[in-house]
Order: sequence, then C-alpha cells, then structure tokens
Amino acid sequence: MKDTDDVMDGQDARSRLVMAALRLFAEKGYEGATTREICELAGANISAIRYYFGDKAGLYRAAFTEPMGDTPCGANLGTYAELAMPEALKLLFRDFLEPLKRGEETRLVMKLHFREMIEPTGAWQEAIDAEIKPQHDALVAMLTRYLGLPGVDVDVHRLAFSIIGMAVHFYVGLDVVSNVAPEMLGSAQDVDVLGERLADYAWSMIEGEARRRAGQGDRGAS
Repeated sequence: MKDTDDVMDGQDARSRLVMAALRLFAEKGYEGATTREICELAGANISAIRYYFGDKAGLYRAAFTEPMGDTPCGANLGTYAELAMPEALKLLFRDFLEPLKRGEETRLVMKLHFREMIEPTGAWQEAIDAEIKPQHDALVAMLTRYLGLPGVDVDVHRLAFSIIGMAVHFYVGLDVVSNVAPEMLGSAQDVDVLGERLADYAWSMIEGEARRRAGQGDRGAS
C-alpha cells in the first residue's frame, strides 16, 4: 500500500507543478517565472522539477501541452477514415472541443499560447510540427477522398482550415464568447451541443464545395 501511496503522491506533486507552472508562465512568461516561485506555488521541493521534468524547459513544455488533455485535439482523425463523413465530423469536433470543458485551465493555456507567440521558446513550432500539421494533413486526406479528387489542391486546404477555424475561434475568442453569449459554453453539455452544431455547419461547407466543383466539372466520383 505504501508503494501505491508513494506513486499517487508523486503524481499529485507532478500535477501541482504543471498547474503552478501554467499559471506563472502564462502570467510572466518563460523568463519571468522562476522555478523557485513555481515550486512555492505548487508546494513542492525545487528538486522535484529535475526529477519529473529534467529542467525548467521540460516543465515549460509540460505546462504548454498537458493541461489540454492526454490526447491532442483532433489526434484521432486518422481513425475516422472508415466512417461516413457526417459521423467523422461529429467525432472530430467532440474531441477538438473537449478541453473547453476545463474552464480556467483552458483560459490559462490560451494565455500561455498567446505569450509563446510573442515571446517564442520554440514550443509553438514543436506543436505545429508534431500535432497541428499532422492533424491538418489527416483532415485534408479525408476531404480529398470524399470529394473524389485525384490529389490535394489549394481549395482542399482552404476548406480544411475553414472547418477547423470554426472550432479554433472558440479557443482564441474564449473571453469574447464568454462575455457575449456565456450560455454557449456554460456547461459540458453546452460544449457537446456546440460540437454537434459545428459538425453540421462543416458538413454544409463540404457539400457546398462538392456542388461548386461539380458545377465546374472538376469533381470526380465520390
């Protein structure tokens, strides 16, 4: 039992460090937040940073990514290939919007992401290379197959960015949405309804693109 308790205590200490780092890095930036004040806020020993994260940079990477969940937004896109497009879209938006249920954590993550763009450490570029671009490529592949195209063209990229852009707006504009229409994100159920609506809007966009291509005579069999 003692070993189990030690593991749980360790997990708790690590989680406290990540959340303390998220708050302080979001408020002060990578250079402004010190490891000592992070540990004080987390109620952890300074040596815990080296033990769990290696160094301050490792802790920053954890704070930058982990609070959004174990699975990156849209990471399951590659598994949706066998589904009908409307169902795939529902799962996409469900997964993508899940972190919005985390409330204050998500606000802090967005604040940290905005700060990273102004004061880059390389974490944002890593996220683009490791998560965002593969997710985009997977969505582009889905759209290309559905539209019956021989290959990817710039309009498929436009469509993919437009579809995901609807969901991204609710992260980037989280404070605006919360002030203008707070009922949209008031509960976990509200977030789920939002995902369903965005899936419907995305389906309309895809069908509209299919009709446009058919009208131009450049759409293959679907």
